[in-house]
Amino acid sequence: MKKLTTMTRQFRDDENGAAMVEYSILIGIIAVAAITAIVGIGAYVTHQFATLCTTLKANSGTVISAC
Repeated sequence: MKKLTTMTRQFRDDENGAAMVEYSILIGIIAVAAITAIVGIGAYVTHQFATLCTTLKANSGTVISAC
């Protein structure tokens, strides 16, 4: 019985699990921030490329095959 009580106290006082949860949450936040930044940059670049193609088509008499 004393061994069980000792093991229960050790389990209660162990902070490794709490640290693992904190690091997991931190990694999740970083991952969401990175994905959001990548999607935002992708949308910006796509918009800029579409604007460039529109401008080139309007100011050029030839057909632009890349747009």
